[in-house]
This record gives sequence, C-alpha cells and structure tokens, in this order.
Amino acid sequence: MTIGALTPPIVSDDVPETRLEFPDNRLLIELFGEFNRNLTQIEAALDVQLVHQGNQLVVFGEAASQVKASEVLHALYARLESGKGVVPGDIDAEIRMGGSAKGTGNRAGDQMELFQGGRVEIKTRKKLVEPRTEAQKAYVRALYKNELSFGIGPAGTGKTYLAVAVGVNMFIGGHVDKIILSRPAVEAGERLGFLPGDMKDKVDPFMQPLYDALGDFLPGKQVAKLIEDKRIEIAPLAFMRGRTLSNAFVVLDEAQNATTMQMKMFLTRLGEGSRMVVTGDRSQVDLPRGVTSGLSDAERLLKNVDAISFSYFTSKDVVRHPLVAKIIEAYDGDTPAG
Repeated sequence: MTIGALTPPIVSDDVPETRLEFPDNRLLIELFGEFNRNLTQIEAALDVQLVHQGNQLVVFGEAASQVKASEVLHALYARLESGKGVVPGDIDAEIRMGGSAKGTGNRAGDQMELFQGGRVEIKTRKKLVEPRTEAQKAYVRALYKNELSFGIGPAGTGKTYLAVAVGVNMFIGGHVDKIILSRPAVEAGERLGFLPGDMKDKVDPFMQPLYDALGDFLPGKQVAKLIEDKRIEIAPLAFMRGRTLSNAFVVLDEAQNATTMQMKMFLTRLGEGSRMVVTGDRSQVDLPRGVTSGLSDAERLLKNVDAISFSYFTSKDVVRHPLVAKIIEAYDGDTPAG
C-alpha cells in the first residue's frame, strides 16, 4: 500500500510492506542522512528494512514494526518540513517516546510562545532547544513556573543543559539581569594535587561543563563579553556565601556534592526576581565517606513545600549516546557481591 507523507499508516497483518511517499526529494535526502545513517538507525532499532524507490520508502517487517517505523519517519519528515534538522538524538526520541504531547497547563506570565501547540521549545541565540522526553518537557515547564526547581536523575538526562538553556532564554528575553552558574569544586574520586595558576585557573576545570553548555546557546564572543561584564558568573559553590542573588537565573549543578550546610547556604541566597535551579545525581556522590549529601537532605526537607518543584529522570530520559542509557541501567541493576 502507498501512504501519503502525513497520512497515518494502516495496520494489517496481511500487508507484507508499507509504502511511504514523500513529495520533496530535497527533504527526503535530509531524512535519509549522510550515507543513509538515519535509515540505518531506524532499521536497527525497530527491526525493519527500509528500501528507497524514487520518492518512496518501502518498509518491510512485522506489521507492528512497520507501523512504528512509518510513524517515526512521518514525524521526522514533519520536522524537516518545519525547517528543523534531524540528528540521531531526535530519531532516538521519536522511537522511544513518539513525540506525543498533552496540554501544557500554562499560567499567566509563563513563556507562552514556548508551549504553542503542546510543544516545548526554548529559543536561544544559537539554537532552538527541544526537550525530547515527557519528563524533560515537564521539567522545563516547572523551570518557568517555579522560583525554585530541582532536577534529579542520572547523567545524560539534560538536567543542567535544559536549565542553562532556560536561563539563557530568560536572560535574552529581559526577564533576568544575569545568569549565575555554580557547582561544588569536588574531585570525582581522584586526587588532582596542586593546580597551577590564579584562582580562575584552579577552578575552571571544575566549571568546564557549564562553559560548554553556555557555548551551545550563545556565541563565544558574547559569552566572553558577558562574563567580563559580570552579567554571566560561573563560580564554585563556596563563592556564593554572603551574597543575595536578585534578578538572576541561578543554577547549582552537581548538587549531590554539596554538604547540607552548603545547600542551606545556597538556597537562602535566593533574592527578589530570581529563579533558582538545583540539579544532581544521587548515584554520583563524591563527598568523603560519612558526609551527608545536601541534595538528599534538601529533597527530604523541601519536598512538600509549595512553589518548589522536584523533577525526576531515569535512564529512559538519557539523550546522549543510546549506550549511555544501557550503562546506567547496568550499574543500577548491579548487586555488589558479599
């Protein structure tokens, strides 16, 4: 059977193949990807075979797999028609989550343009950022809705990346005057010894992931200028003591490595007109043995406080290489011997 590019596929166990027709050959080339890598990814994930015939794709496989592959291809083609690109992460998201979206529950004063048509999009200077899983979408909505938000889950789930993207969006939209990014300067199970240079040289290696995230959303020269003007600050958690952070978007990354006292100190820095986001992974605590993680304490003490949101992620929300999700699941499922 032949199905138009935006026509839902028909399920039938009697149909040995599904034919999808795409009118724009230029977009079809983008859909395939370089060396057909996008098609290869879909074939491997859904156990189907995709054959190119003119401006059609023929899908072979079990009926349910044909339907799923057709839905994924339709969704990706629609992305291209709207002027967006397709990268491996987008394909993985469509395969795993299907891109469905429900009502957004916006309130007065929210960034309404970001939630049009049930989609969640964050506009920055360099790119349009789209949360890919339902947990990520709910997290982004929480960041706009609440003055204090927590994002808790494993590595690669976009906790910090999305928080920085929202911070940049609110900054360029004039909703805050500055962006402040912080994390504890704790070594990840290593002893690095003496680090040469001035204070900035010593702490920058710990802050590099935050620089990387900013570089994705703002031009490099603009980041440098904003840091010079102190409209963007990237600093260790210890530097927050004694400050009141007003009219700022503040992110504390790797919060599992903050002590209880440090966490209390940080949370009480919140000033008028500010938003604060705390992100962390409870499975990667690098504090000395016997020292309680401030993230766990904050979760216990604040989980029932109104206007504070807690968003949780699992390996299903990992948006890095698909192998990362499998690695996390393997470690989570391991029971130490003895």
